[in-house]
Amino acid sequence: MCGRFTLRSAPDVLAEQFDIDAFEPYAARYNIAPTQPVFAVIRADDRRVGHFLRWGLLPSWAKDPRIGSPMINARAETVAEKPSFRAAFRRRRCLIPADGYYEWAATPAGKQAWFIHRPDDACFAFAGLWEHWEHDGTVIESCAILTCAANARLSAIHDRMPVVIEPADYTLWLASEQAAPAPSALLRAMNDDFFALRRVTKRVNSPRNDGPDCILPATDP
Repeated sequence: MCGRFTLRSAPDVLAEQFDIDAFEPYAARYNIAPTQPVFAVIRADDRRVGHFLRWGLLPSWAKDPRIGSPMINARAETVAEKPSFRAAFRRRRCLIPADGYYEWAATPAGKQAWFIHRPDDACFAFAGLWEHWEHDGTVIESCAILTCAANARLSAIHDRMPVVIEPADYTLWLASEQAAPAPSALLRAMNDDFFALRRVTKRVNSPRNDGPDCILPATDP
């Protein structure tokens, strides 16, 4: 799964990598958590726009906005059929920039946090879905990150990993069903060498902690 991640890349880096025409300003984040605002790239009027979405997808038909809190991830294997996700998968796909994410592995001493990132620490894009919910004048735009079975290297930590969309596929992923069929072939695990990993301290365990110390290596054995 993917339950916490980082976005430290500068705005000009994102603007160039994602060919964003306009986007809302943001600050570096080291411990983005569910229900918080997530910077995403969406398609609007044939342009790519940077926009904040609440992390935890809320289906348009939901009666209660609290239903979105647990739906931070969507399984790639079932996203096209699940009522909560299928409409967004067809019509409202997004890219969620990140430069690392956290996963926790069970150990005899308790859960150990790992920071998973590119070897060169570069930014990449999670495959995302987004929804528009409106009721009694309240509007919530929300998102979920797609996950798939983990590759061999990461499966030692967790059996799931986020789906990453490569730059050559950004246009296809952002296209609506009117422009192209839903690109299910992109919902796959990256190769074992795509990510590097390191153990980090317990600072990241609390979403209240959101600073550079979250990604520092753990020094205990």
